Amino acid sequence: MISSNDFRPGVSIELDGSVWKVVEFLHVKPGKGSAFVRTKLKNAQSGSVMEKTFRAGETVPQANLEKRTMQHTYKEGDQFVFMDMETFEEARLTEAQVGDRSKYLKEEMEVNILYWNTTVLDVELPTSVVLEVVETDPGVKGDTATGGTKPAILETGAQIMVPLFISIGERIKVDTRNDSYLGRE
Repeated sequence: MISSNDFRPGVSIELDGSVWKVVEFLHVKPGKGSAFVRTKLKNAQSGSVMEKTFRAGETVPQANLEKRTMQHTYKEGDQFVFMDMETFEEARLTEAQVGDRSKYLKEEMEVNILYWNTTVLDVELPTSVVLEVVETDPGVKGDTATGGTKPAILETGAQIMVPLFISIGERIKVDTRNDSYLGRE
């Protein structure tokens, strides 16, 4: 059980037989009446979002999630297939469940898969990945005085902004949380 006072973004709770992740929360103490917590919750299975208000201190069941390290093996149709390298058990996630994180998924990449009971819920990417630049404009000598950036397309199809000195074929480190360039490999 978790108290509504302990809600933070990313906390998972169980409501109405499904798992909900706290996206936003706000503690409200009106001048008259008791305090309450206004939350925005996202359903882990369907992706739907709802707003719900809890009384301050109200307890709700916390979702018991299991995290397993698995390897992305291949994509079949609109499903991404992951394999546990110890038990050789497969897990499948749809493009809708993976969302825009699919732009950083590469075959043979190790990721964390979240399970609730026996249901596959979500994929957690590493905070940074190393990818090769496959397309970018050439940097012009002398343009680096302002520290400018240019768009680059990576081997997985993701497009990010990189410094002007990066060229095609280089391997760069990318932050998967905010799509930013971190440096060369």
